[in-house]
Amino acid sequence: MPSDRSKGKVLPYLTDEIIEFIKQAPFAVLSSSDSDGNCDASPRGGLPGFIKVVNSKRLFVPDIKGNKLFQSYGNFASNPKAALIFFMPGNNKMVRVNGRVKVLEKEEANTFFNGLETAFKDENTELIQGFLLDIDEAYSHCPRALQFSNMWNIK
Repeated sequence: MPSDRSKGKVLPYLTDEIIEFIKQAPFAVLSSSDSDGNCDASPRGGLPGFIKVVNSKRLFVPDIKGNKLFQSYGNFASNPKAALIFFMPGNNKMVRVNGRVKVLEKEEANTFFNGLETAFKDENTELIQGFLLDIDEAYSHCPRALQFSNMWNIK
């Protein structure tokens, strides 16, 4: 069973510490599944803070043109639940956020979007849509997995 300390860190909103971490994170993995439980994990990257904190209960996640398979968006059509785990290179801390998705078409997504916040751009680098994640749970994740992997020190 999880300790009381572990259980107590899972909150239904973003704390100031979690907001600051998200604003500094250049990378996240989005997890989703369809109504049958078929899962997908999709990497998301950009300059630090590319995923926008709208407020303590909502995030905006831009969707920059990629492989056009839209697995996550297909999942959202039958199951609006999703999760994000945020990473910061060199930092063994992680942040996890779970919630419910509202898909935004390009025009509406542009109201949350401040332009392409990517370190790499090519002819396909453009916003095509996005989504809002209404937060059910948010918490800092135990650093043990990254410590076990020594990921930030592998050459």
